[in-house]
Amino acid sequence: MISRYSRQAISDIWSEENKYKIWLQIEIAAAEAMERLGQIPKGVATIVKKKARINVSRIHKIESQVKHDVIAFLTSITEKAGIKARYLHQGMTSSDVLDTCFNIQLVQSGKIILQDINQILKVLKKQAIKYKLTPCIGRSHGIHAEPTTFGLKLASFYEEFKRNQIRIISAINEVSTCAISGAVGTFANIGPNVEKHVAKKLGLRVEPISTQVIPRDRHAFYFSILGIIAGSIERVAIEIRNLQRTEVYELQEYFSKNQKGSSAMPHKKNPILSENLTGLARMVRSAVVPALENIALWHERDISHSSVERNIGPDANITIDFALARLANILENMFVNPEKMLENLNLTKGLIFSQEIMLELTKSGLTREQSYKIVQDCTKKCLSKNLNLLSVILKNKKIMAKISKKKIKSIFNYKSHFKNVNTIFNRVFKK
Repeated sequence: MISRYSRQAISDIWSEENKYKIWLQIEIAAAEAMERLGQIPKGVATIVKKKARINVSRIHKIESQVKHDVIAFLTSITEKAGIKARYLHQGMTSSDVLDTCFNIQLVQSGKIILQDINQILKVLKKQAIKYKLTPCIGRSHGIHAEPTTFGLKLASFYEEFKRNQIRIISAINEVSTCAISGAVGTFANIGPNVEKHVAKKLGLRVEPISTQVIPRDRHAFYFSILGIIAGSIERVAIEIRNLQRTEVYELQEYFSKNQKGSSAMPHKKNPILSENLTGLARMVRSAVVPALENIALWHERDISHSSVERNIGPDANITIDFALARLANILENMFVNPEKMLENLNLTKGLIFSQEIMLELTKSGLTREQSYKIVQDCTKKCLSKNLNLLSVILKNKKIMAKISKKKIKSIFNYKSHFKNVNTIFNRVFKK
């Protein structure tokens, strides 16, 4: 992943240095278990732990000759730790190390992503409460529908990210398994107790049954969750982008003092961060299909999944972490324009109250179809002649014969639309 869209903590997880450190931890833990079981001489794990050093360039140099990364790693460790290191990896296969390591990296990444989501929830809750009763227009199909509040928009995002919080916890749990079962997963040359010890030592669960690899449905689940989180990020980003449009201007990303919006037009203030999030979300989602396709491997093992995971492992996790951090920053520092929200709310001159007029007519004895037709004719007149719906309604004999003037005027009031906001907020924030 390019550094422009990377943050250090999660990037370090996917570094070669960290990968080989995890490999070493796995090998040492396995050696400890084998020593206890009398399968290898005492002191191997202690000596390796004391003397082994990770030398990435040396491992790569050896690999260029032997064409096998795990063999290159073990050779480099033996060079430093001495002859006793030859007892490492007894009865194990490369996938035992690779798959267990990959799961550890996913768990480490998932925990950072969980922290990111927790930060977004914190910001969304604060902003939702702040703008709880700030009126704005609700839109369906991009067209003015009925009044809502900006706080309700944010509360909707909050509830979605609460679901994402549960999802990433579930995804972490799904990949928290360890396989040290040897060639084709039969434990022919290594005992299940070794696997049990390694799993406990590394904070994982034993994979109930592996072939020569940990089943890839687990990883497909994890990356699918990242794809869903990316969709949630984009949902918020799209809303910000639309609300920042010049003719809407209800919202704006923070624009710093020396920031420039366009190389050609000095007046521009563009939603570049939200647009960036839309692009990053596409990248994360692009990892989902390859992860799903990795499920079906030949027999007990092939390596068609390997090249995929070497790419999507770091890229998807690093990208989603960056995107979540960026989103939290946007939400924390965004400029909200309540005056423009109110202006836009009044843009259609009362058309947003058409449903309530229709419902009152049905209560008076007219059919829904009759009521709809009468009110729709009034709204068409308003749109064609740029008139206020209230004035048109008050001149309509059919409506005035059914509804009192006082009742009609009471309908043209935003507050009635917000009578259940507290109920919704209690559902979202007081569970």
